[in-house]
Amino acid sequence: MEKERNQNTEDSLLKKNDNTETDVKPETENSEEILKKNPEEKITDLEDKVARTLAEMENQRRRFEKEKEEAFEYGGFNFAREALSLIDNLERSKLTLENDESLKNSEVLKKMLDHLKIINQDLISIFAKNNIKLIDCLNKKLDPNLHQAMIEIEDDQKEPGTIIQEIQKGFTIKDRLLRPSLVGVSKKTENKGQKTHENQENAKKK
Repeated sequence: MEKERNQNTEDSLLKKNDNTETDVKPETENSEEILKKNPEEKITDLEDKVARTLAEMENQRRRFEKEKEEAFEYGGFNFAREALSLIDNLERSKLTLENDESLKNSEVLKKMLDHLKIINQDLISIFAKNNIKLIDCLNKKLDPNLHQAMIEIEDDQKEPGTIIQEIQKGFTIKDRLLRPSLVGVSKKTENKGQKTHENQENAKKK
């Protein structure tokens, strides 16, 4: 019995020693891998890590500076765009009054239109002081970066693509487009006789 107990104890100690060797082996292997690198390789690895860290820090700094600058320059962009509705409403009020038959050619209409004109000029002036500028579009060539063509109007006196009607005023804020001008552009008068002939020819082909 005593002999059997001693044998079990020896077996346990052997297993424990085996487990200990197994646990230590990976650490030994990792140490060997580290020791394989010479000092020059270690320095190169460290320099690479430092360079990447510095580059990432510089990129973050630049992004932060850009975001801060844009927030300062264009922080009121949405507010400015909403404020343009004031000018739109003045334009609509002016048209409504001008089309009112009961007011036509009256002194009252003249005074009201004069007041609306003063208010409109004041708004444009306030906007200009805050770098919100009116886009000058009439008689200019259509520029997709500033204008949006809504209609084409036949006009043989103007070169095709020339803006001859302003439907809604456009504005810029500093170097950005706040709202495009909605415009009507000129096109050549169509030859109705020629068009009819073309339609007939197309019908025959079908």
